[in-house]
Amino acid sequence: MGIVAGIDSSASGTTVVVCDAETGAVLRHGHAAHPVSGGGEAPQTEIDPQAWLMSLGEAAKDGVLEGVRAIGVSGQRHGMLAMDAGGALVRPALLWNDKRAQIQAADLTEALGGPAGWAEAVGAVPQAAYPVAKLRWLAQHEPAAARRTAEVLLPHDWLVWQLLGRPQRRTTDRGDASGTGYWSAATGEYRSDLVKLALGHEVALPEVLGPAEPAGQTPEGLLISAGTGDNMAAALGLGLGPGDAVVSLGASGTVFAVHGEALSDASGTITSFADATGRHLPVVHTRNAVRVLRGTAELLGTDLAGLSALAMRSTPGSYGLVLLPYLEGERTPDLPHTAGTLAGLRRESMKPEHMARAAFEGMLCGLADALDVLRGRGVEVRRVFLLGPAGELPAVRSMAPALLGARIVLPQPAEYAALGAARQAAWSLGAVYGSASRSGAGSAAEPPRWQPYGHELLEPGEDDAPIGQAVRQQYAAVRDQTHPGAFSGV
Repeated sequence: MGIVAGIDSSASGTTVVVCDAETGAVLRHGHAAHPVSGGGEAPQTEIDPQAWLMSLGEAAKDGVLEGVRAIGVSGQRHGMLAMDAGGALVRPALLWNDKRAQIQAADLTEALGGPAGWAEAVGAVPQAAYPVAKLRWLAQHEPAAARRTAEVLLPHDWLVWQLLGRPQRRTTDRGDASGTGYWSAATGEYRSDLVKLALGHEVALPEVLGPAEPAGQTPEGLLISAGTGDNMAAALGLGLGPGDAVVSLGASGTVFAVHGEALSDASGTITSFADATGRHLPVVHTRNAVRVLRGTAELLGTDLAGLSALAMRSTPGSYGLVLLPYLEGERTPDLPHTAGTLAGLRRESMKPEHMARAAFEGMLCGLADALDVLRGRGVEVRRVFLLGPAGELPAVRSMAPALLGARIVLPQPAEYAALGAARQAAWSLGAVYGSASRSGAGSAAEPPRWQPYGHELLEPGEDDAPIGQAVRQQYAAVRDQTHPGAFSGV
């Protein structure tokens, strides 16, 4: 079937991978940073998207794309490009990390009757990052630009449009559309009334393509697939399927899983995203993950590796010491103004190793609570993919199978968003040119069955289930006593 390419345009740069369409083997790759405006090192919150094209050109130089038959694009989610009736930008693109619309997100939530109204409408409660909140900010702070806005695209939509030569037809996919705040993963339809609520008038929105449906072909015959958002592309690159969940260990935590249907959650705890395969990616967030470990390491005068070594000198349950890891408030459960709690202090537990272990157990129990929110809604979790450098710490590796209650998969480092975009390109190529019947090439209904890129599997031991249950019961007792009822509605 030839070779395909995946392009991932992230917040910081562009990565290109070229893969064999049958097996997924990586043949070539390239990378380039986005040009930084103003000469600063701080993350940009808005940008001229021409910088993305410049970065792509640099990443694809020296023949990286030579011989490619199809291209898929992964783009940073929640970005917004407001365009006039002629396709020109009315202002620089607002990126995912732009938080200036916090007040507008709260106003929109209230305008639809609170989280339950938004959960029913689109499966997601507005956040500052979402395009729907950015549109409200634009209407209030840049009214002239808002009045000129006739069309709204997402970053990956804009890049696909550019690759196709700026045709009249604009497209997106269901995965990226589900992060806008005005498209419902449950119904598969836009809510143009919510766009009007935010901006003051309706706008043109891109056509939502099916998973294997191509966006079009370049004049040279190069197929461009629908593309998707970066998280959805990464899920496709990792090869996630039903029964798989992901726990992403950043400063905060993100927990999501592959599921067959959209989940409506009146509390707003679950965000109902779609994926790039026709399934769904319900997501639960926690405000605290690795920041708990870093804070504890600083308190004990060490680093993360030292904290892990200390924790391994303690035993499950940390001699009765329990750390509720709500250092920055918490989203799951909804305790935005609370603080962390250290309970169970006794003379014998007041040792660095027990404090260190309590930090790891507290972080993982908080993430396990988030996983249980999904399990409680019928989401099957057989394997947990643990992402982030903290997953390599011996203490995390030792405790995660018991506390998360599943086999743990540690993927080898790779550009999974770009790989997922390439896999989507191969999927579209097979569907369009009838190669789907060949071994490994997938079908119009399923993506190609590429070989895994390598991972380590941590199996729970015989004693892990009772140990994990005991530690989680100890944690839950402190959680429920300190914040009675906070978790009952989650």
